[in-house]
Amino acid sequence: MPMKNLIANFTTQLREAIAIGEKAVLTPSKNPIHNVLVSGLGGSGIGGTVMAQITDKEMKVPMIVNKDYFLPSFVNQNTLVIISSYSGNTEETVQAMETALTKGAKIVCVTSGGKIAAMAKENNCDTITIPGGNPPRASFGYSATQLLYVLQGNGLISDGFRKDLNDCITLLDKEAADTESASRVLAEQLIGKLPIIYCEARYEGIAIRLRQQINENSKMLCWHNVLPEMNHNELVGWTEPHPDAYVLMFRSVDDYSRTQKRMSITSDVVKKYTRNYFEIHSKGETQLQRSMYLLHYGDWLSWHIADMKSIDVTEVNVIDFLKGSLASA
Repeated sequence: MPMKNLIANFTTQLREAIAIGEKAVLTPSKNPIHNVLVSGLGGSGIGGTVMAQITDKEMKVPMIVNKDYFLPSFVNQNTLVIISSYSGNTEETVQAMETALTKGAKIVCVTSGGKIAAMAKENNCDTITIPGGNPPRASFGYSATQLLYVLQGNGLISDGFRKDLNDCITLLDKEAADTESASRVLAEQLIGKLPIIYCEARYEGIAIRLRQQINENSKMLCWHNVLPEMNHNELVGWTEPHPDAYVLMFRSVDDYSRTQKRMSITSDVVKKYTRNYFEIHSKGETQLQRSMYLLHYGDWLSWHIADMKSIDVTEVNVIDFLKGSLASA
């Protein structure tokens, strides 16, 4: 399916993901869970980053996201390890799962198949199987949604997310036309520019997602930073004109009041050195809804940039080259 259709059908994917999650069979952990680790990279791992931030006010144990071959030393029989690999063959995630097995961790896999599914079957690990065949970055709805079901199934969050997810669908469907058209207008302004994404720290996962989508879909470099951290270092870099920079600031009604003041002051500083500044305001009643709105807006934005540049959104030849070179090394 073309990337444009995958983005347009995001709420359909969310509905399918909910149906998959509702049918998932999860066995109780033999040991108390003291911490949670999500292991996954790229489009398979970003769901962990986003959901860790959304659930952090409810989770009573720490949850971190691992994007490497290796696992932290704290992983043991009291750790819930969620292995997230869309293809099921991600080299780093396969190795991480092998290590988690030796540590005796409680393992749940979210995948469409591959080596991960085979290892899970061999070792009697819980597995939630999601539809394959699409770019991992276009399957956020499938993979990220399952993380909520895994956390709830292991007694770490309540089932309130179920209504919240359905409310996300209602919101995104209602805003669909405006989201697509508004992101196109912004995309026109980003052609030939270097996007710089700023947001409050609690929404960093969404900023990372947009950066990754601009990298992969739009074939452009960009970077992101969060407030208040960037006020202690990166802000000093704004001391000379940067006409090619285009600053995108995510804003939400639940941004902390002091951080909102920082955003206003930061925008005043930035505007002295670039005319290119735009604020993207989230919509929704909860952090999950606002995050999904911003994420969907960003997905459309990255697609429109690619469309205007007349490039193949799905092409990732340099990543394929890297994987091929590693396979023969």
